Amino acid sequence: MKTVVDDPTDLLQHLIRNACVNDGTVGSGHEDRSIDTLTAYLAAPGVEVVRYEPQPGRASLVLRIEGTDRTAPSLHLCGHVDVVPVNPAGWQRDPFGGELVDGTVWGRGAIDMLDTTATMAVAVRRLIDSGFRPRGTLIYSAVADEEALGTWGAEWLIDHEWDAVKSDYLLTEFGGARFPLATAGGPKLPVMAGEKGSAWTRLRVKGTPGHGSMPLHADNAAVKAGLVLGRIAAYRPRPQVHDLWQRFVDGLGLSTAQRFALTHTATLDRAIRRLPRGVERMFSASTRTTFSPNIISSGVKINIIPDSATIDIDVRTLPGEDGAPVLRMLADAIGDLWSECEVVFQMSNPATTSPVDTPLWDVLATVTAKLVPGAKTVPMILMGATDARFFRRKGVVAYGYGLLSDKIPFDQFSQMFHGNDERVDQESLRLSVELFEQVTRELLA
Repeated sequence: MKTVVDDPTDLLQHLIRNACVNDGTVGSGHEDRSIDTLTAYLAAPGVEVVRYEPQPGRASLVLRIEGTDRTAPSLHLCGHVDVVPVNPAGWQRDPFGGELVDGTVWGRGAIDMLDTTATMAVAVRRLIDSGFRPRGTLIYSAVADEEALGTWGAEWLIDHEWDAVKSDYLLTEFGGARFPLATAGGPKLPVMAGEKGSAWTRLRVKGTPGHGSMPLHADNAAVKAGLVLGRIAAYRPRPQVHDLWQRFVDGLGLSTAQRFALTHTATLDRAIRRLPRGVERMFSASTRTTFSPNIISSGVKINIIPDSATIDIDVRTLPGEDGAPVLRMLADAIGDLWSECEVVFQMSNPATTSPVDTPLWDVLATVTAKLVPGAKTVPMILMGATDARFFRRKGVVAYGYGLLSDKIPFDQFSQMFHGNDERVDQESLRLSVELFEQVTRELLA
């Protein structure tokens, strides 16, 4: 019989090798490959796994173990099976090889979030094999399209199959990484209790067409866009000490001086700059709306001075800073060139948060302390987006969590999301399986 370590390792390797790469187009993803794998893994007498496929290949699955008491709390373990594209040239190993080397599994999705999807499935399988009969309903889902906008995954399920996925509580990605800060009282493990919103914005920079052979005094939209690009990249809005940030810092067990410096706007940036690079980037993004100009295009022919250029900006917003506040910040960043810009479109996807005074939070804290002696959970806001946002908007209390060992330094861990050399160690897989199984038993028993 396979051990608890072997089970998630083997399942994770299969999911990595399925290469469900989502480039944002409807025809990508091919999540049906991993849904086939998970369906076969979870198949058991009396257990129904329902498959949904709103577009060819864009499959998700939902497994339910109905509770015996309709008044008892319900729990949804939610993972996704798609991964982002990869450039193999930047990797030490085959990104879709799923290689196990010295106790570590390598591959795209090993951290984001096939490790969690796999360990949740193993925990559910162990519960099924034990004859688990919960008072509250348990749901496990593995969904498509999280790495784009969730259109064919979580959002589609909520819009079309809400009764199949609704619950009181939900766990998804990500958390549980140990911060490399000097703390008192043992490791402090972050639980994602909220996430920033996204207000992706496209700007059109205006110019005047002309002949490329006469560039002097030309009104070149590409050149102007370059100036705009630099100003956006250099822009740093004033930091904010919002509620989740205050709770996060208070929970880290820092010295009085460190806690003061990280919770006052006058000293916050200076304190952040003293931290290790990976922590610095994360803390900076957690305390302000950020602007990353990632795509620029202009021109139609090499000998024509372009009369327009477009800039696509990845904007990640703090609570309350969606829409008009974002445009005001862009105008502030761009300055006198703002009049030369036109807003082509702006996405509205506001930030979401969940309360932390809940039974699920208490269970997470209790189980964490058992599995990692001396550890404490602290709430945090995630810089990116997860499927939790869709469920929070339906009234579900949603957290992102898992348990990671200390075998991979935090700086390396934080850089692996959508980066090179993604990998996870087997001890982290073991801890996460134990976490999800024990949390389910304690909350739903």
